[in-house]
Amino acid sequence: MKQDLINTLLLGTAFLALFGTAEWLYHKQQVRAEFTRKFVHIGTGLLTLLFPLLLGNHWLVLLLCSSFLIILLLSLKYKLLPSINAIDRDSVGSIAYPIAVYGAYLAYDHYGKQYIHFYLPILILAICDPVAALLGKKWPWKPFTIGSAHKTLSGSLGFLISAIVLCLVFAPSINTGMSFMQIGVRVLLIAALATLAEAVSGKGYDNISVPAIVMITLIATEP
Repeated sequence: MKQDLINTLLLGTAFLALFGTAEWLYHKQQVRAEFTRKFVHIGTGLLTLLFPLLLGNHWLVLLLCSSFLIILLLSLKYKLLPSINAIDRDSVGSIAYPIAVYGAYLAYDHYGKQYIHFYLPILILAICDPVAALLGKKWPWKPFTIGSAHKTLSGSLGFLISAIVLCLVFAPSINTGMSFMQIGVRVLLIAALATLAEAVSGKGYDNISVPAIVMITLIATEP
C-alpha cells in the first residue's frame, strides 16, 4: 500500500508537469491552444497507461482522477490553464476525460484485470481522437453536422483507420479462442462503433462516449 501511495504521488507530479509544459508552450512558445490541448490529451492518455501497472487500488485512481477533475473545474471557473481551455468552442472534454479514465479502470478492475479493458479504450481515445481533429482541420473534406457535433468525413476516416490499427496491435489479446474471421469482425466492430460514437458526440462528450462504447463492445463480444 505504501508503494501505491508513492506511485500516486509520482503520477500526480507527472500530470502537473504535463500541464506545466503545456502552459510553457502556450505562453512562451506561442503554440496555439488547439495544439497544446491535443498535447495534453495525448500525454494524459499515455500517463494513464501506467495506472494498471503502478496502482493496485481503484480508490487511488479515483483520488487522482477526482483531484484533476477539481483542478480542471476550477480552471474553467477562474479562467486558468489557457493551454487547455482557450479554444473557440464550448467543450466539456477536459472535464469528461478523468471520468472516462476512472470508468475504464473500473472495467479493468471488475472484469478480471485484463489489460485490454483499460488500454484499448484509453488508447483509442488518446490517439484516434486527436488524429481525427487534426486531419479534420487540415483537410476538412466533406463536413457534416449531427446534432451539436460538427465533424468531417476526413477526420472520421482518420479515426476509423487509426482505431483499426490499434485494435490490430491488440489482436493477440482480442483473440480469446476465436477464429481469424471472428477476430476480424470484432476488430472492425470496435473501430466502427468507436468512430460512430466520436462522430455523433459534440462538445467534448466523445471523451466519455468513445471509451464507453469500446469497453461495452469488448465485453459484449467476448466468447
